[in-house]
Amino acid sequence: MPSAAVRTRTLVQSTCSAVLLVPGLDGARPDQLTPLARSVGADGELVLVFPADAPPVRAATHAQDDELAAVLELTDVAPVSVPHRIRGRAWISGWLTHAPGLAERGLMALRLEIGEISVDDLWGASSVEPAEFAEASPDPLVGYEVELLQHLHAAHGEQVDQLRSLLGERASEGTEATPLALDRFGLRVRFTGAQCFDARFDFPEPVDDVVGLRRAMHALFEAAGT
Repeated sequence: MPSAAVRTRTLVQSTCSAVLLVPGLDGARPDQLTPLARSVGADGELVLVFPADAPPVRAATHAQDDELAAVLELTDVAPVSVPHRIRGRAWISGWLTHAPGLAERGLMALRLEIGEISVDDLWGASSVEPAEFAEASPDPLVGYEVELLQHLHAAHGEQVDQLRSLLGERASEGTEATPLALDRFGLRVRFTGAQCFDARFDFPEPVDDVVGLRRAMHALFEAAGT
């Protein structure tokens, strides 16, 4: 099972949506609060890039003592159509300052020094220490998960459906199987219809890349077909 720190770091470095919530900017449109890019700095801080005239940049410019409290809210939505499509959310709160020299012309980088982190996702709700977040690495499949889940759903739906054979009587016929989430440890499938529940199918061992994932998925489908 991935740790809460790994899950949060994966969300930050994924393509999931994000908005920066800053006191006093309640009237700003969501797109004005959405970073154009986000990354994790060497010390575990977040680096968020905005247009130079974005409301968060102006707020940070006029903040007293050059520090501004802010919360980055991340929302993870399944890349395939399923009921209850939001897979998780994370909130990273801290203090916002300018980060000169880290953005191209016309853009501005803001540094979010992390104070508190919480995540509520398919694994459950947890808090994360900033030091744990700084030391964690994102899941190695984070850059491929969207495409892989969409491919599984479109091209291997029958094989995904056969995974129900590994659940015994838990998944009855008439229940639709949709691949919901994928990480280095396994595949999560949502069964909907006569029943509605998620099932986790663990790989024999964690995978480190797409080549290892192909072998793991082949073994999983083989087990379901026997």
